[in-house]
Amino acid sequence: MNKLNAVITGIGGYVPEDILTNEDISKMVDTTDEWITTRVGIKERRILKDKSAGMSFMAIRAVNQLIEKTGIDPESVEGLICATSTGDYPFPPTSSIIAYHTGCRKAFSFDLQGACAGFVYGLETASNFIRSGRYRRIIFVAGDKMTAITNYTDRSTCPLFGDGCGAVLLEATTDPFGVIDTILKTDGMGFPYLHMKAGGSARMPSHETVDNNEHCVYQEGKAVFKHAVADMADVAVELVARNGLTNNDIHWIVPHQANMRIIDAAARRLNVDLSKVMINIQKYGNTSSGTIPLCLWEWENQLKKGDNLILAAFGAGFTWGANYVKWGYDGAKA
Repeated sequence: MNKLNAVITGIGGYVPEDILTNEDISKMVDTTDEWITTRVGIKERRILKDKSAGMSFMAIRAVNQLIEKTGIDPESVEGLICATSTGDYPFPPTSSIIAYHTGCRKAFSFDLQGACAGFVYGLETASNFIRSGRYRRIIFVAGDKMTAITNYTDRSTCPLFGDGCGAVLLEATTDPFGVIDTILKTDGMGFPYLHMKAGGSARMPSHETVDNNEHCVYQEGKAVFKHAVADMADVAVELVARNGLTNNDIHWIVPHQANMRIIDAAARRLNVDLSKVMINIQKYGNTSSGTIPLCLWEWENQLKKGDNLILAAFGAGFTWGANYVKWGYDGAKA
């Protein structure tokens, strides 16, 4: 019997229409367009202004686009997995809301929380359901409404984040394409440097936590940057070496879009020219688990069947990892 693997057979995406520029940010806090651009590479970010619209608002649109582009029957989807740190509610899982409103009503669903590394974690998780032989078609959607947890009085974090979401269709194949290999890593020493201080069972919401903005991203930038630069590049190099690839074998690097300097470092470590690196941080900022699928969505028309892609991400926890994907089709699907 031929070995089963999971191959990406389509992708959808969604970003809100409203744009928040660096100039807009400079009117909220003491910063400038030059300061933001030179330090992180972001010029603008998309924001979901409607406070009553949660992450599922974006995910439903990304999944509906995916279903339309691939022409599948949503009731043929056997599982729908959602990676997000900004689910609509503590429960039910946001995936159940997405499945219902996209017609995927015969699918199991659950949420996965891997912070900014959510896509690389979830891609491997979804692929393993297919590799087991029990499932043949799964949708994996990843994204965040980061503006819901951003403190717009904190000049160190508010320029970084935007809202967006991407979705991929994974299907069973015996051909030599798909998610070939993955390395996932965690080191809990990262907790003090990047977390949300309140809102969970260890520190329940209260007037005090709300007044102190403890339901927003807290980050110690220097410490996070130091580990992200080393760990994201190292795991990508480890994955490439484990699979016997050279820099000439790599068609695309797809890095988490957190900081242009981190992206540069990863490309240098892999000895890959920036022309082969997907970069849209200048337009969308850091959408957390949404950055990698939004890159794939935007570059879909340039991808060719058999292209070797290295996906890499680093996030809170610390959690980080990389996927080696052999792309399964040519160009964008209508």
